[in-house]
Amino acid sequence: MDGLMMDYPLTIAHLFDRVGRFFPRTELVTRRPDKSIHRSSYGDFHARAQKLANALQRLGVKPGDRVATLGWNTQRHLEAYFAVPLSGAVLHTLNPRLSATDLAYIMNHAGDQVLLVDDVLYPVFERFAHEVKPKHVIVWGHGGPVPPNTIDYEQLIEPEIPSFAVPRIEENQALGLCYTSGTTGRPKGVVYSHRAVVLHSMVSAMPDSLGLGQADVMMPVVPMFHVNAWGLPFTAVMTGTKQVFPGPHLDPASLLGLIASEKVTFTAGVPTLWLGILDALDKNPGAFDTSSLKAMVVGGAAAPQSMIEAFEKRHKLNVLHAWGMTETTPLGTVSRLKPHLDGRPDAERFKTRASQGLAVPFVDVRAVGESGAPVAWDGKSMGELQVRGPWVARSYFQNPVEADKFTMDGWFRTGDIVTFDAEGYMRITDRSKDVIKSGGEWISSVELENALMGHPAVKEAAVVGLPHPKWTERPVACVVLREGATATPAELREFLEPMFAKYCLPDAFVFMAAIPRSAAGKFLKSALREQLKDYKLE
Repeated sequence: MDGLMMDYPLTIAHLFDRVGRFFPRTELVTRRPDKSIHRSSYGDFHARAQKLANALQRLGVKPGDRVATLGWNTQRHLEAYFAVPLSGAVLHTLNPRLSATDLAYIMNHAGDQVLLVDDVLYPVFERFAHEVKPKHVIVWGHGGPVPPNTIDYEQLIEPEIPSFAVPRIEENQALGLCYTSGTTGRPKGVVYSHRAVVLHSMVSAMPDSLGLGQADVMMPVVPMFHVNAWGLPFTAVMTGTKQVFPGPHLDPASLLGLIASEKVTFTAGVPTLWLGILDALDKNPGAFDTSSLKAMVVGGAAAPQSMIEAFEKRHKLNVLHAWGMTETTPLGTVSRLKPHLDGRPDAERFKTRASQGLAVPFVDVRAVGESGAPVAWDGKSMGELQVRGPWVARSYFQNPVEADKFTMDGWFRTGDIVTFDAEGYMRITDRSKDVIKSGGEWISSVELENALMGHPAVKEAAVVGLPHPKWTERPVACVVLREGATATPAELREFLEPMFAKYCLPDAFVFMAAIPRSAAGKFLKSALREQLKDYKLE
C-alpha cells in the first residue's frame, strides 16, 4: 500500500545525536561533593559519553551486559545514562539507600558486569562488596587516589577517541534496568526498552504533561537512581534543556541556592523534600530568589494539599502533582487543571490539584473492584488501579513468581486503591497489602513483622503506617512479647538495624497484650490504625 512510513527505530541514539548537533553550547552544571560548581556543556557531554562507550567496549562489555551505577545526580552519571545503552549494554541504576542485603541481591540477580560508583558512595559499596563479583569497579573520583583494585574514571576515558560507532540497536532492545524497593518479598527488576524511554520522553515533554522545552533550566532533585530520575534526564537531552545537577547536596539551602543562581525553571522531587524547602522559605522570607521557577513536580507519595496551597499563596510557586511507578518508567498521571476548573473556588481547585491527576497520552487507566469489573468514575467508588501503555512493564525481570501482577489482557495491577471522578482525575485512597510510603520510599510492613518475630522475646508483631508531619507516613511496630520475656524499643531497633536500611526502621514500638485479628485469623491492621489514631509521632 502506498504511503507507508519508513522503518525508523525509536532509540535514544537520535536523542543523543540531536543534542550534540543542535545544542552543544547549552550548559550542564554539577555541584561537586566539596560544594564547588562544575560547568560544562552538551558538546562536552557528547564527546565524553562516546569516550566512555569506547572504554566499556575495551573492558569487554558486550551487548546485553548489565552495567550498574551507584551515584548521585551529576554530569558523569548522565554520560553513563547514554554511553551504556548506546554501546548495546543495559544501564542498571542502584539505590544506595537500600540495605546491603538488598543491594547484594539486586547486583547478583541482575548479573552486573561493571559498577560505576561515586567516590562519596564507595563506603556504601564496601558494605556488600564481598558478596558481589563485578569484573570492573570504576570510580567517579574528585582528585584524590581511588580505592585499590578500582579504575579511575577520568584516567579510563582520557585516552579514548570522542567518536563511537553505535551498533545497530533495535527499538525493543533493553536500555535500562531498575529494581523496586522490595515492598513484598525481594526487590523486583523492571527492564526499559529504547522505545519505551523515547515515547516516555516525548509525552513527558508535552505542555500538559511535565512541559519541558529548550528555554527551560531543569534541576532533577529526584535521584538518578530513582526510576532514572523519573525519566527527566532523557527528556531534557531530547529537548536540549539546560540541566543543573545538585550532586549529594539535597538540603534546602543548597537547592534554593542553585535555583537562584542558575535561574532554574523546572524541578522535581518527593513531598518531604518540598516540605523542607517550604520550611526554609517560610523561615527566611526574601532570602532566596525563586522567581524563575515555573513548576515544582512532586511525586513518589501523595503531597499534602496544605503544602500545595502554602507554596502558591505564600510564595507564588506552582506545585505540580504527578504519579508513577518503577513499572511505568514512571510517568502515569499529571494533575493539571482543565481550563473550566481553573476558575472554581480555591477549596475545589486545590483539592483537584492535590489529586494524582489525569492519565497522560498513551497511558490507559482503570480501577477494578472486588468483583473484577471496573468501578464507576464517580469520585467515590474505589478499586485497584490498573494501567497499560507503551512504557508500562509486561513482566518482571527473571521473576515468574510475580506474574499475577500482569493480567492476561495486558494490564498491570499496581496495588494502589484509587477513585476516579467524573472529570477523570485519579486519587489514591489506600494501598493494598499495607505497604508504607515514607518520604517517597516504599517500606514493607510484612518484612519488618517477620524480622521482629525472629527476636526471641517477640511473640507477635504487626507494623502499620501512621501519619507523620515531615515524612507523610512512618512505620510503627505493634509488639506482643512472649510470656515472661522483656525487650525495650532500643533493643528491638538494634535487632533490626543490620537487616534494613535506616529509613525502614520503625519510629516507635508499641507494646500490647494482643493484636486484633480478622475472621480469617489475619492481623486486622485497620483496627490497629484506628486504635493508634491519636498516637503522635515526632
